Parts: sequence; C-alpha cells; structure tokens
Amino acid sequence: MKIDFYLRFHTRYGQSLALSGNLLSLGSGNEAAALPMRFLNQDFWHVAIEVDSADNDTLHYHYRFTNEHGETIVDAEQQRSVSLAKKGAKHLVLIDTWNYAGEFENAFYSAPFTDVFFNHSSSPRVRKPKSYTHQFRVKAPLLQPNECVCLVGDGEALGNWDSDKPVLLERNGEWWTARVDLQETNFPISYKYAIYNFKKAHFTYYEEGDNRLLYSQETRDTLTIIHDGFLRLPNTTWKGAGIAIPVFALRSQQSFGVGEFNDLKLLADWASGVGMKLIQLLPVNDTSATFTKADSYPYAAISAFALHPQYINLASVAGKKGAASLKSLSKKQKQLNSLTEVDYEEVMKLKMQVLRELFEADNDNFTKDAEYKDFVANNSHWLKAYAVFSQLRDKFGTSDFQQWKTNSVYDEVEIDRMVANRSRTGKEIRFYYFVQYHLHLQLREAVEYIHKRGIAVKGDIPIGIYRYSVDAWQEPGLYHMDWQAGAPPDDFAVKGQNWGFPTYNWERMQEDGFRWWKRRFEQMSNYFDAFRIDHILGFFRIWSIPLDAVEGVMGRFIPALPIRHHEFGERGIWFDYDRYCRPYINDAVLGELFGDRSAFVREHFLQPAPNGYDLLTEFNTQRKVEAYFAQQEANPGNDALRQGLYDLISNVLFFEEPGSNGTNYHFRISIESTTSFRHLDGGAQQRLKELYVDYFFRRQDDFWKHEALRKLPALKAATHMLVCGEDLGMVPATVPTVMKDLGILSLEIQRMPKDPTTEFFHPKTAPYMSVVTPSTHDMSTIRGWWEEDRARTQRFFNTALETPGAAPYFCDSWINRAIILQHLYSPAMWSIFQLQDLLGMNDTLRRDNPAEERINQPADPKHYWRYRMHLPLEQLVKEKEFNNELAGYISNSGR
Repeated sequence: MKIDFYLRFHTRYGQSLALSGNLLSLGSGNEAAALPMRFLNQDFWHVAIEVDSADNDTLHYHYRFTNEHGETIVDAEQQRSVSLAKKGAKHLVLIDTWNYAGEFENAFYSAPFTDVFFNHSSSPRVRKPKSYTHQFRVKAPLLQPNECVCLVGDGEALGNWDSDKPVLLERNGEWWTARVDLQETNFPISYKYAIYNFKKAHFTYYEEGDNRLLYSQETRDTLTIIHDGFLRLPNTTWKGAGIAIPVFALRSQQSFGVGEFNDLKLLADWASGVGMKLIQLLPVNDTSATFTKADSYPYAAISAFALHPQYINLASVAGKKGAASLKSLSKKQKQLNSLTEVDYEEVMKLKMQVLRELFEADNDNFTKDAEYKDFVANNSHWLKAYAVFSQLRDKFGTSDFQQWKTNSVYDEVEIDRMVANRSRTGKEIRFYYFVQYHLHLQLREAVEYIHKRGIAVKGDIPIGIYRYSVDAWQEPGLYHMDWQAGAPPDDFAVKGQNWGFPTYNWERMQEDGFRWWKRRFEQMSNYFDAFRIDHILGFFRIWSIPLDAVEGVMGRFIPALPIRHHEFGERGIWFDYDRYCRPYINDAVLGELFGDRSAFVREHFLQPAPNGYDLLTEFNTQRKVEAYFAQQEANPGNDALRQGLYDLISNVLFFEEPGSNGTNYHFRISIESTTSFRHLDGGAQQRLKELYVDYFFRRQDDFWKHEALRKLPALKAATHMLVCGEDLGMVPATVPTVMKDLGILSLEIQRMPKDPTTEFFHPKTAPYMSVVTPSTHDMSTIRGWWEEDRARTQRFFNTALETPGAAPYFCDSWINRAIILQHLYSPAMWSIFQLQDLLGMNDTLRRDNPAEERINQPADPKHYWRYRMHLPLEQLVKEKEFNNELAGYISNSGR
C-alpha cells in the first residue's frame, strides 16, 4: 500500500517538518529517525511511503516541527491512528491539519473535561455506506446534549448544500467521523461542517469561517482520510468556578483534629450545591521528616509519591471489626477538633500510634486483598523505597540518610532483601505499605465521589524535592545536591526565599526521557484531573543558592548566560575583584547597619583589610553565622546582630561563577539596595545599571526559552491532566509566549499585575487560558490585604473598584463581594477562590480576625502551616441563605 501524507502547515525559511510513527520507514518510534517531509506549496508539506498492510494493521504517527533555531515541537495531536485493513484499498491519502498546542480546544480534551464534565456525551445512530472513498474527521468538544456534527457541501453525496440533507457524523473517540462515497463527485469541492440536533432532527447552524476545500479526486482503490482539526465555533464559552483549600484546613465532625481525605466528600457536596466545578488542593504528599511542626510545610515531602498519613481516617481503616477499639479516643478527638488551628505534632503522634495498633490487629490480612496486590504492583517503583526509608528514619531518628549508620547509600538489592524479610524489620516496613494502601483507598474513594458530583480535582506539584527525602536517597544523580532552590527578593520576601531543596539535574533527567517526572504525573493522575505547577518559572531557570548561604538574596539564576570578564572593559567599567565580589565593609557601612554596636562587631567578627574590613574566617558565610547564633541566647539584640552580619556578607555586587577562573560573573540581585553600590560614583553606578538590565532582562530571554522547550513539551505530552502554571514573581519575557504555545494556563492575581505599568490587574483583562484568583495560600486574604497598606487600598478602591470617595478602613462585606464578582465575570476559563475570601462576603459567617485567615508567610521559612476553617463542613452545607446567594452569583456569571 502506498501512503501519502499531506500536512496543512505554513512555514518560514529555515523551518522543517518530519513524520514519526510505528513503521520502520517512520523511525519505529525513534524520534531521531523521523522521516523528513518536503515543502509542497504554501498550504502543504508532503511525504509518501510504501508499506505492507499485511504486516501492519494500524498506523500510529505524529508530526514534528523544527524551527530555524533548532527547537523541535511535536504536534499536539500526539498519536494519530489509522487502520490499514480496509479491503480493496491500495492507496491511502492522509490530509492532516497541524494541531497547535495553544489552541483553546485542546484543553477540553484533558481529564477534567473527558472524565468529569463531558463524559456523558451521546452520538446519533448513523447508517454506514457499504462503500466509501473518503472519511471526514473533525473535533468538536463543546457540543450541547443531543447535538452532533453534520457535513454539507458540493455534490449529491454531501447534499448539494441542502441543510435538510446533511451527512451526520458519529463520535469515534475524540473525533467526529463520516464515511462518504465521492466517486461520482466532481473535484475540487467545497464543504462545511455544522451543528445538528439529532433528537429534534433539526439543522442548527453552520460553523464559522470560509468554506473548506478538497482538491484531489482519487480512484476507487484509494481511501482519503481528512483530519480537519477543530470545528470552527466560539471556543471561549466554557467557564468554571472552583474552591481552593488545603486538605489539612478542612473541618468536620468526623475528622481528628485535621482535615482528612474523607472530608473532601462533604466539601464536594457543598461545592456542587453552589455550582462549582473544581476543588483545588495543596500538595498531599508525606512530609514526615522530623514528626515536629516543621513537617507541616506541605512542599517539603519526603516522597514525591507517598501520601501523608495525617489525612487518613482511622475509623475507615478500623472498619466495623475495629470500631470498638477507637471508642476510647472520642474524648481526644473532640479535644483536637475543638482547637482553632491544627496541632500537627499531637495529631501525628496519635494517628501513627493508632495506625500501628490497627496494623498489629490486622495481622497482615490486608496483603491477601487482590486490590492490595494491584496497588503494590503498580507502585513498587516508589513504594518499597519509601517504606524502607521510613523504617530507617524511625530506626536512626532522622531522615538525613547521610547520618544513618547503615544503608546511607541506596542499594536496590539490599532494599529488596529488607522488604522480603519476614522478621521484625520486614514487619516494620510492611506497616508503611499498610498505611499507604489505606490512604490510597480513601483518596480514590473521595475522588470518585467528587467526580459523581460533577467536580474535578486539581492537585499541586512542588517545584522541588526535600533534601532528606526518599527521592534524593534513591536517585541522588537526578538532583544538584550542592545547591538550594528558592526565589529572588520581592514585595513579600525582601531577602528572597530559600526553600532548601536541591535543584534538578535536567541533563540527567533528559537522558531517560524524564522517567521520574512521567512516573510522578502517572501517580498524580490516579487522584487528580488537573494540577498546578508550583513556580513554573523554575523550568526556564531556577533561583539557586549556595549551600553556605541562608538568605535567598545570595542566589542567582541557573542556568544563565554569564557576564564575561572582557565586557566590563568594553562598557567602561574598571573591574576591581575585591571591591565588587567581596563583602564591602567600612566604618560607614558598620555605622549604618549596627549603630552603637559597631565597635562590638569590629572586635568580634571582623579583621582589618586594606580598604576596610574582612569577616573573620569563622564568620565569612551566612551558614557559619547561623550556626554561631544558634548556640547563643535568643533575644532581639542577637537577632539584629545576626541579620546585620547576614547583610554584610550579602553586600556584594557580583558572584564569580565557580570553576571559571575569573572569566565569568553573575550579578547579585537588587544591587541598588546595597551600600556597596550606593558608595560608587554616579558614572560607575550608571554603567553597572545598564549592564544589570542587560543581564537580567535581555540577554537571557532566548536562552531561557530554549531551556523551557527542552523540558515542558515532553512533560506536558506525558499527562492527560489539565496543566496550570504558577507564573508569578520575576517573570522572563518569554514565559507568557511559551505557556501560550504549549496550552498551559497562567495564573492571574489582582494585586500582582504582570504589566509593570499598572498597579492592579483587572480580572476583565485576563486571557481565556488562565486562572484568576484574588488571593492564594502564599498571601493574605482579601480582608487581610485591605488592611495592610492604607494608601494602596485607597488607590485600589478608586481605580480597580471604580468607586469614588474614601475607602472604608475595614473590608466590608460589600467590598469583598464586589471583588469576588469581578473575578466571576472575568473571561478566564477558571475563577478559583479561597474559602476565606468567599466567606468574607457574609458578615455572619466570616472570621472575626482576618489575620487568622492566612495560610502561609513565604518570608518565614519556618512558618507553621496550621490554618483550619472555623466552620465545620456540616454547618457550611446547611447555610442555605449564603449558599443560595453564592450559587446565584456563579450561575449568573455563566460559570
């Protein structure tokens, strides 16, 4: 059989296309061996192959586009499939349309839509012709119930443009298809798709745009398949609203001092009742490193795969047989549930104790369940390492595997031996299998319930992994353990953020096709329909901080194009290494930082240098200073002294790139805030400013775009989930374009505009492919923000809310409501709200003190994540007046 491939695609000089597939001539799945196509004309690229259809029943293929910069993008229609088994066909002609990943319609073929919202779509019964020469295929994701696609056009077979005689298409997977015999039709022909109500037998309306054209007339032994892309209909009509809340923040009468997976069912009941379509959660992975409140940080998981035991419902684990054993805990349960916030340590202590008792009582009966065996088989790549890691953490009293007396280096053979061990060690390991199995069952049950309520679930993927995690222990080569990930300074954290996570070794990850990431997505897809990529900017470049630094301000972007040594001279900058790259310390600097304690600092922490002072060796890094003050008495004076020394150490203008022998340098961020910069003459300042702007905002753009395109397309293609990016902070100019081209939803926040010329972002200007929200877990709620800066609030009141006069001092419920409505009526696909912001519309239900509504303080790396909703879910479900009001707002906004 001869197969001709024609792809509709407009290209420029230097660009090329290739065809990859399961046939030997198409590379047999090896992308590097894809078959080059040739330019045919302005509308088409073409290639032809010969294939023995007796040896190949089905052809799977996709297109690859390479631009003039050598960047390769795979067609978003990742796997086109065609049967080669049609009798009598000696020639197959495939006329395809390139699927641009940024097309809005592609979002409607992700999991929330195919598995939750649109999974009950019907199709008409279509009489199939005995013989046919052409097959038309088109996608139409936004049809209403009882609607199908129909086809009309030139010739008798297409009804001669008579809308009473359309050809009806039937649903076949993602495509609407029709088989038509055009043997007697004169070519070229014009045609158009339309919408048809098959229940009422009524032609509804044509698609938009010009008629479609088909030029070639083939012979009887030729089959032509036309992939026409998407039906041309308005593609921004679908909008949804959602609720964002951490699982730990849920409160119900049945939980145990912390939100549990079972509580998600009650949340779904409420969300469904008010018309919401999505529940967004923070990460739910196990963070049990120390069993202290430090583990409350949900982004520091000891496993990127394991679920957190705090979310388990003990009664569900015990079942009817073990229910009696839990009765003695009812008093403790009421006590923990009565607390305003989560007592993380007490909850974990109690739950782990009871879980061990239930495990002992079970006597390994759970291992006989067929569902358990499937769970182990599907998750063994992370489960056995996690269980052994947890047992060793318990044994040695630390998750820092470098301190373990044995097994500090991961050994697969030894791990298998420990798992198979039937002794006490083996039993301790099986305990964690037991806990993870029950967590899996409970979360799956909750998600299935949520789906039945017509609601999708959105998860959260942290940008990093915990330094002392299973992942770092099991595959340390996938990470740069000698760096710490973080974020540069901003209005929320003036010293930057240091998350402490090792950064990713992307080169190593790419070697096996991002296997770790694909497994991570696969695991997430067991429970989630969509996910938020935490700090998607990290896929372009990650803020990297040396291990000897404490503050984020000591970091730099990696990868980044450096400033070469010769550039200083070319720009008229006299480069003095000691002046620019070493802490700038003199009496004036000391007076500014320490005041009357300057003499004390000179005596205890410094030594004389030719142009001022140097730090003593034992205090020349922030980590050394941190260690010193950790042994001193805690008081405000020492805190100020420690911070002053941190500021001295960070009082530099450049960091030398390690290993560059003095040839490559990177700017310290925010140099204008340093005394080192302010003490330079005006000419030097101006020349450094120009170089600074070039370094951060010009030279890196294309380089960072290339970095993102090495990773994000492959990762997005690996999952069926809807992908959303958290693209906040110091955003490179290329980020919006890359996200748009890949069909990744952006995050838009009113108080964090991406346009530097405006103070506030207005939700009415949001792009369709975005999520709008008035606040996130990393910031104050609407009411809290209102009270932070009186002058800013006044400007917001007059401009964003377009209300004259003086702004109320407190955020009255009508103001809160106005902001919520702005977001609901946004053109964005999703409007998602924290529960605190929604309750802020109601004077009775809102919390008294808005400061208690905040979940996280990013500037505090030791923040205790313990927020809990103040109303039980059972009460929220019954608040008819509030719920009806909210349901009306959501419905009227078209969500």
